[in-house]
Amino acid sequence: MGFNIESYLPDQSNNNVILFYKGNVDSDVINQILDKVEDKMIMVNDQSKLRKKVYNVLVETLQNLYHHVDKVPEDYEDQMSDKFGILLVTKIDNGYKITTGNFVKSINVDKLKEKINKINKSSHEEIKELYKFILNHQRISAKGGGGLGLVDIARKTGNKLHYSFKEYDDRYSFFFLDVLVNKDN
Repeated sequence: MGFNIESYLPDQSNNNVILFYKGNVDSDVINQILDKVEDKMIMVNDQSKLRKKVYNVLVETLQNLYHHVDKVPEDYEDQMSDKFGILLVTKIDNGYKITTGNFVKSINVDKLKEKINKINKSSHEEIKELYKFILNHQRISAKGGGGLGLVDIARKTGNKLHYSFKEYDDRYSFFFLDVLVNKDN
């Protein structure tokens, strides 16, 4: 099957790419990614407030990858990864864009869209209230989370969550999430 994940990503040939990763997402990889991105932000002399915000959002997005990826389809090229995902961190004019991607079962696509759309329709105050509500009433899911990750990302960035799904086959889609982390928010 000719499914090329990179073809759905923006051009990476410019100098704005801080990091691109594709493969298995485990705790060692997460730590390496966090260290690399932080080092690069220090090298370009970003403000500590922006570095901290990017780091915190990066932790959330990587935890989402680690905890919520679905198994790789049987005919996908990378059968060695238990938790396959992608991460692209790009410097933009006013901060950073963090793009993640992973396979999801097609039966879960509508539920995920509904969740993100609900977050995107909420005001900043409503997101803060939803965050508090989940913290106080969450039930840990089979995958280890209480549904807090995406809400926390929206809360920390103050931005809408941009997403897309690319159909892989009738059972799987590939989920892309773009998160903007601005200096000003």
